[in-house]
Amino acid sequence: MKRLFKIILIVGIVLFTSCRAAKNIQSAITKKDNVEIVRDEHADSMAFIKDTYEQVIKNKLDVSSFSAKINADYISGDGKKYQVSIFLRLKKDSAIWISVNGALGVEGMRVLILNDSVRILNKLDREYQVRSMDYLQELTALPLNLQSMQDLILGNPVFIDSNFVSYATEGKNISLLNYGKWFRHLLTLDNEYRIGSSKLDDVDVLRNRTCLLSYKEYENTKGVDFSINRVVSVSEKSKLDIILNFKQYEFNEVLTFPFNVPKNYKRIQ
Repeated sequence: MKRLFKIILIVGIVLFTSCRAAKNIQSAITKKDNVEIVRDEHADSMAFIKDTYEQVIKNKLDVSSFSAKINADYISGDGKKYQVSIFLRLKKDSAIWISVNGALGVEGMRVLILNDSVRILNKLDREYQVRSMDYLQELTALPLNLQSMQDLILGNPVFIDSNFVSYATEGKNISLLNYGKWFRHLLTLDNEYRIGSSKLDDVDVLRNRTCLLSYKEYENTKGVDFSINRVVSVSEKSKLDIILNFKQYEFNEVLTFPFNVPKNYKRIQ
């Protein structure tokens, strides 16, 4: 269960495509992407990149709360497959609540992530932990905080800024290349500026860390476009694929975040 918790945190909890095996990350993320290099003198190109980036930011999903039931399939590097159900609740800039259920709907773990802490109930071993947000970053080896996890869950772009250096178009799709502090990030958009894929290469080549986030099957609910099938593929020293299928989801409802610790649970460090 500890390994499963790590897996869930690595992907930020909630993302991507239909029920098929994800592509091998090494082939999905290439060292050289076919993107036109833009120089400062190309005023029209720079204006296009600026306008596209502004549309991406404008399209970000901004809600006061979010809840979902997610079917998650995890495929490990040795080909083993695990299935769990995840119940998730989010309050904007405040809390992320996660319940992980295994076979027969038995809850194995409950997690509450706040701005300054990560709280974990391991119901299988009757253990309880309280960790700082630094623990979240150490566990995932990613610069995650509550806000970036919130964006991952909602399907918003993560680990980007305005430092886009090039772009390419193919049909109605647009790809933007960004160089950030942590990642070389290739963001692909459809003609409505919705994310199709997000490809991240670690800027530290010695780490050889890559990640591919794929977003499929957008539904429009109450005027909001939301991807209900997603795939997360992560590769560093080992590889994992996670397929996430959102079965139910709601926006802007009043939610509770129950997290009571039974008296017989052992607190561990």
